[in-house]
Amino acid sequence: MSELIKHECGIALIRLRKPLSYYQEKYGTWQYGLNKLYLLMEKQHNRGQDGAGVVSVKMNLKPGQEYIHRYRSIEQNPIQDVFAKVGKSVKKAMKSGKDLSDLKWVYEHLPYAGELYLGHLRYGTFGNNSIDFVHPVMRQNNWKSRTLVLAGNFNLTNTDELFQKLIDLGQHPKNYTDTVTALEKVGHFLDEENQFRFRQYKNEGFSNREISPLIEKTLDVQSILENASKDWDGGYAMAGLIGHGDAFVARDPWGIRPAHYYIDDEIVVVASERPVIQTVMNVKGSDVHQIKPGEALIIKKDGSVSNHIVRVPHKRKSCSFERIYFSRGSDKDIYQERKALGHLLAPQILKEINYDIKNTVFSYIPNTAETAFYGMMQGIRDHLMIWKKEQIRAKNGSISEEDLENIISLEPRVEKIAIKDAKLRTFIADDASRDDLVAHVYDVTYGVVKENTDTLVIIDDSIVRGTTLKNSILKILDRLNPKRIIVISSAPQIRYPDCYGIDMAVLGKFIAFNAVIELLKDHNKEQLIDEVYNKCKAQQNLPKEEIVNYVKEIYRQFTPEQISKKIADLLKPEGCKAEVDIVYQSIENLHKACPNDTGDWYFSGDYPTPGGNKVVNTSFINYVEGFEGRAY
Repeated sequence: MSELIKHECGIALIRLRKPLSYYQEKYGTWQYGLNKLYLLMEKQHNRGQDGAGVVSVKMNLKPGQEYIHRYRSIEQNPIQDVFAKVGKSVKKAMKSGKDLSDLKWVYEHLPYAGELYLGHLRYGTFGNNSIDFVHPVMRQNNWKSRTLVLAGNFNLTNTDELFQKLIDLGQHPKNYTDTVTALEKVGHFLDEENQFRFRQYKNEGFSNREISPLIEKTLDVQSILENASKDWDGGYAMAGLIGHGDAFVARDPWGIRPAHYYIDDEIVVVASERPVIQTVMNVKGSDVHQIKPGEALIIKKDGSVSNHIVRVPHKRKSCSFERIYFSRGSDKDIYQERKALGHLLAPQILKEINYDIKNTVFSYIPNTAETAFYGMMQGIRDHLMIWKKEQIRAKNGSISEEDLENIISLEPRVEKIAIKDAKLRTFIADDASRDDLVAHVYDVTYGVVKENTDTLVIIDDSIVRGTTLKNSILKILDRLNPKRIIVISSAPQIRYPDCYGIDMAVLGKFIAFNAVIELLKDHNKEQLIDEVYNKCKAQQNLPKEEIVNYVKEIYRQFTPEQISKKIADLLKPEGCKAEVDIVYQSIENLHKACPNDTGDWYFSGDYPTPGGNKVVNTSFINYVEGFEGRAY
């Protein structure tokens, strides 16, 4: 994507199933689990740049020894900062001459020499970027089985309802965020489960000291998660550690947010993405499994692992935008899906250029559109093969050597036109600087476009706001003096806000929405804005389950082609000499390319949860009233 759309969060969980001495002997280091955690987090760095955090739990220390350690960072390179802190105690011990082969001493004295680790990468979709909002978050207690650590890739659409429920329980939450409400909700039912077990064993005649290990052994994590999550509306992959050593990762019942795991007799690994686990653990894709929608992977203190349903699964609506852009393209399925997205666009592109391949240059906007580009070019070449056969057959055996050579040699002209200046990209931080510097994010390759003759076709994976296209890419492409520039989006028009973990929540920032508003003005249909606004306002106090997405009525007035044409008009820079057109993927082709991930609410407005309709209506109200704040 050429634009700065920030990513969702990433989780990484490690459970060592052997003593530290096992890893010391087999792998040469007791830090085996810690090293794997670091790699899992680095490989998922794309999922969060605002902060990082790590928690370690030791399960076999005596009372009075600190068994849980956490470090979080919001520094510029938070992962490096976290692990520098983690490694500080090791370096200090080495300098003081401690024998680090004495694993009993290591276990008892070095903070992160544990059996259970939870790491998190954060993009802050809720709350400001302070250390208080960085995961993992903790709820501590003198009873290990009541201590809770939580980290997740999630957004809940009904934080207001959940917050009120906590108040109704008699709590006084310290912050109004989905993270706090989730932590306190799980914590509440963790406390209740502990209390239930305590009364049970007390009635059976056990002493208080005997009861604690019994609770740790029999704690019903499945029941805790069932009760805690029953009111959650949103997308989530929620990971948690309980102080005595139980762990879990729960996934939303629609499968919106991803979670994958790998298990062998040495280790349990959970991460947001499959190829990350494949790479870090050097295992086959078939060895890595998805946590199913509505299920929780539960790891007990004794190392046993099981899957349990904690929410009734709904129709799978895993996020297709995750496939288009946010996930790592090294996943075998995602790679093929992105190629298919490009391939399916080929007939439309050929029609746009009037099949004039000779005078067309094909390229892509780096870096994430590259795979779709390969698919697009395969589609173009497939067409060319058909055309070549037709041309040769038409000659009926009388073709000259020159004609045959001309036919066979015709190939699409592929060039690397846009070159991303990665160093400059990372330098741009604030909006004011961005406006001045964005025009220089990309360089272009001169001398490969025939001036005033060639059409330049360039593919991007998605077009959300269009600001970088207008302020940078189209301007620099126009310097090459093409006759025409066609920008291809491998994703459909992004029309509706996301509310499940990706930072696309404000309607007024979507170029497709701005285009349809301009079309309403052009066609004297501006009254529809007030009509939809009034319908949305009338629903504000209804339960989320009764709310209808009336914003769809805005888009129904025009065809996708009309909206695309208006988007091209809005994004064409002042002074641009070339004709500019924009071609979007269809929703139908999106489903063909990503058949197993049908969550298309960005494009269709069909939200998988009731809270989605509430969010889109609130977002429209905010637009009309000029409020740019969060819609959920």
